[in-house]
Amino acid sequence: MKNMLKIATAQFEHKSGDKEANLETIRRLAAKAAGEGADVIAFHECSITGYSFALNFSLQQMLDLAEFIPDGPSIKKLTEIAAEYNIVVLAGLFEKDAGNKIYKPYVCVDKNGLVAKYRKLHPFINKHITPGNEYVVFDLYGWKCGILICYDNNVIENVRATALLGAEIIFMPHVTMCTPSTRPGAGFVDPELWDNRVADPTSLRQEFDGPKGREWLMKWLPARAYDNAVYAVFANAIGMDGEQLKNGCSMIIDPYGDIIAECRELDNDIAIATLTPDKLQLAGGYRYRKARRADLYKDIIGKDHVPEQKVVWLNKNN
Repeated sequence: MKNMLKIATAQFEHKSGDKEANLETIRRLAAKAAGEGADVIAFHECSITGYSFALNFSLQQMLDLAEFIPDGPSIKKLTEIAAEYNIVVLAGLFEKDAGNKIYKPYVCVDKNGLVAKYRKLHPFINKHITPGNEYVVFDLYGWKCGILICYDNNVIENVRATALLGAEIIFMPHVTMCTPSTRPGAGFVDPELWDNRVADPTSLRQEFDGPKGREWLMKWLPARAYDNAVYAVFANAIGMDGEQLKNGCSMIIDPYGDIIAECRELDNDIAIATLTPDKLQLAGGYRYRKARRADLYKDIIGKDHVPEQKVVWLNKNN
């Protein structure tokens, strides 16, 4: 029987394009998590590089920002952090290959180097990014783990497919919430509220926790864990991402759909949960997966389809 596993999820305000500063923050938070007994720490999408500032980058600018994996300097630095604090680290950046293709990966690194790499299936922040084309499932301390980045989790088939491939934990790094949408109540949050958060935390918390932020997240994120009987490790940026303000709320959800750890500071923060293997089969989602009637819908779900991806806030800015 697999052992219990302590995982930390993190949130922090990254600096756009400043890998050195972001990696130093990753180091500090990894040290804190390790000091509190965590075996693993997960950071947000593009936590090493920053995110939306690359929206209008040229191909050359993206190539200058991106790195080779596993031979680039950021993977080497993550390996050093993992070795120094004896903790597995998951973080995101931009990747390039020998053919000058750009990807948006999320990596898992331990003291020996790269453990796993996943490329986002539904990227949109820059037109030069090539979509990934495969799911990834890998082993951590006897647990089967998967990765889905941000928008990938909103396509429910991705979560089910990753679970059916054996994932018991799905790492879900994001840079999300607090953007316009067709959904009532959605929209940007005024950056002045962030600047004034020490004097007036209440106004900022109301925006962060309302329909622009956490309230929307709670409409769907627990269901991904519940329906598939998996642990969901959600990591999100907090603070300014380029010109946009993000609200953090990094959390870990168990197979029952219950939040078992959550970052609630209006600042850089970590939250740690202990994952127990018994929930994987006791949760209702495990039984529901066993009861599936694939003969009824395999041809419906697998029917040819042309993907169409629209991001409302992105279209409003371009």
